[in-house]
Amino acid sequence: MSETLHSSHPAIVKRLKRAEGHLHSVVGMIEAGRPCLELAQQLHAVEKAIAEAKKTLIHDHLDHCLGEAAEGLPDEQKRSIAEFKAITKYL
Repeated sequence: MSETLHSSHPAIVKRLKRAEGHLHSVVGMIEAGRPCLELAQQLHAVEKAIAEAKKTLIHDHLDHCLGEAAEGLPDEQKRSIAEFKAITKYL
């Protein structure tokens, strides 16, 4: 398997490291007996950060890898791929 580094990867790593630190803080909050509402709010923030990183990674992959794979295809197939890429923005 070849390694692929896209321009978005450093930003994704930065976001995941922040989420990792935040999650570590939430563990500390649980151990300290913080209120459940605060814990739920913080866990929601961690979850959103990870989901956004995943979404960015997938869209980047589609934009670069699927775009490269479409080169040389007939226009109708290129349009189908472009439509697929566009609809994934709503995931």
